[in-house]
Amino acid sequence: MSQAWTEAFLEMMSVERASAKNTLTAYGKDLADVSAFLKRRGEDLSTASAEDIEAWFAGLGAAGLSPATAARRRSAVRQFYRFVLGEGWRPDDPSRRVEAPRRGRPLPRVLTRAEVEGLIAAAAARDGGQGLRLACLIELTYASGLRVSELVALPLAALARDPAYLIVRGKGGKERLAPMNGAARTAVKAWLGVRKDFLPKGDAANPWLFPSRGKGGRLTPRRFSQLLEESALAAGIDPARVSPHVLRHAFATHLLEGGADLRVVQTLLGHADIATTQIYTHVAGERLAEVVRTKHPLGRPPQAPAKPAGT
Repeated sequence: MSQAWTEAFLEMMSVERASAKNTLTAYGKDLADVSAFLKRRGEDLSTASAEDIEAWFAGLGAAGLSPATAARRRSAVRQFYRFVLGEGWRPDDPSRRVEAPRRGRPLPRVLTRAEVEGLIAAAAARDGGQGLRLACLIELTYASGLRVSELVALPLAALARDPAYLIVRGKGGKERLAPMNGAARTAVKAWLGVRKDFLPKGDAANPWLFPSRGKGGRLTPRRFSQLLEESALAAGIDPARVSPHVLRHAFATHLLEGGADLRVVQTLLGHADIATTQIYTHVAGERLAEVVRTKHPLGRPPQAPAKPAGT
């Protein structure tokens, strides 16, 4: 019964809420984890009590899981039982007393403009098409603030006509416009000139912008991360500071440092809640303080009165 409930829940998340594949996979693993715990106690998801679920959640902290991971597992179980309750399969919600773990939001790692330029230069220095592809990947991510899942899922058709903007399908199936600056468009054109060399054998109609000979027919997020680490080493940057998501952070932070409005950055990133975007104001604080000093009337230094003519 528990397995059937889990499958129905994941199907609902996929069809009705348009959850991403990675989210569904994570929730499936979370529910498998709590199911294994309950099995050791002689219970399952259909018979678990509030005490059982609380004991499972308490054990997550003892096992050394990070607050972020524990919070996600709690969310999966809470949503699962709300779904079960709504379907009338149980008369109660045994997860209702599980409190969210306390966690601080860490500041994002951010690269400087010079470091991003160094990454791009190191990527372009690679031999032939490999360099053109990696430079294009970095330019697109930094210019548009794309999530890595959005980047590798770009269809060839989206860039065939040299657009100034991309239409990106982000989390929850929501679409947004992502900008394309001149450098990114130039990098895309260069990559398209050699893309055919990366097509899987016998797959001339491959639809992806970044095809691959791997199982999925397109470049994977993991492979991009590996290539980015290699580029960081070549640029003399600690690879631990570099990832596709760090490039997205750099996009947002450098926009704010340049004076962009927070609401604009929220829209470009595809954040549903502006509170998620506000974390970038902390790392861009120096620029914001400079704006106040130079733009606010009381922040400007007083000017000396002009001397009378002829003195």
